[in-house]
Amino acid sequence: MLKNTLTYFVLLFNLIQCLLTEINGVSPILAFKPTLRHLHAATVIDDKLYILSGMDDTIGGIVGGTQFFYLNVSAPFNTKMPLYWHDLTSKNIVPPQIGVTAVKGGADNNTLILYGGRNLTSIESKALVYAYDTQGNAWHIPTISGENYIKRRSLTAVVDYQGKVYLFGGKLLEFDSFVNDMITLDTINFRWGKGSSTNAPTSRINYGATLLPNQNIIYIGGGNSLNESLPLDEVFIYDTNNNNWSTKKTSGLIPSNRYGLTAVLGLDGEQVIVYGGLGNKNIIINPEESLYTLNINTFEWSIPKITGNIPSCRYMHRANVIGNYMESVIT
Repeated sequence: MLKNTLTYFVLLFNLIQCLLTEINGVSPILAFKPTLRHLHAATVIDDKLYILSGMDDTIGGIVGGTQFFYLNVSAPFNTKMPLYWHDLTSKNIVPPQIGVTAVKGGADNNTLILYGGRNLTSIESKALVYAYDTQGNAWHIPTISGENYIKRRSLTAVVDYQGKVYLFGGKLLEFDSFVNDMITLDTINFRWGKGSSTNAPTSRINYGATLLPNQNIIYIGGGNSLNESLPLDEVFIYDTNNNNWSTKKTSGLIPSNRYGLTAVLGLDGEQVIVYGGLGNKNIIINPEESLYTLNINTFEWSIPKITGNIPSCRYMHRANVIGNYMESVIT
């Protein structure tokens, strides 16, 4: 099962790079073409992959940050088929931002919750959270009760099965400082909360994180305030049931230090798939060393056997599991 997941990952990655030839009879000139981007948000809700924010390669990098669109992933993927992106930019109220993070939440689990980020314009948005109703196709800025927190960026939101979002670390915008606390957001009642910081990892940004079957959250790698990539010879576990931290030493083929990576739970529920990132001094990692799996029972690293062409290593991307695919939105 894991091998199939990784095979689909490489195939689907190559597919998403194709970005439109002719789609359902629509000319490529008329079809919506998203700009390439990084430091964006990507979330799957009801068989739709929603993407917004991020920075592109245009002057100022703002064009990509204004776009909001989705890909219908309800039908099986075929690496020879074109992709049809649905443009929602006209409905977007979120200013161009980088370092945002998003999850699905709300009472019916069909609301896109967007948190944090730094504006790409001179006017900084004070809103910590934006919410997009995927049924009504409308954005709003929710009123959230509880203690207010300073806006932060470059962290990874993880949501549990009860709609609670866990936001660890990141970089505070007002003070330009790294933190290692845990804040929470109840997306059903829209209330802020505070998790435990006892025995938490050191302050970091752009780490990998994902929810495990036992409702623990695993945190992997990242970067510190000295612009150093952090090691993967240990990972950090946050127990959402008991609100406490623990550290696990890893073994096997331990990946090199990296940040700007992604981590998703494999389809077998026993492996975390880690992809991409940057090494120390912003060194781009070799493609052959970009993909690893971590057994969550033994905490042993390995390099999986895959088929297809390995793409060049990406960083500051997003990854989602879609059906039988591990799909990585790479820019």
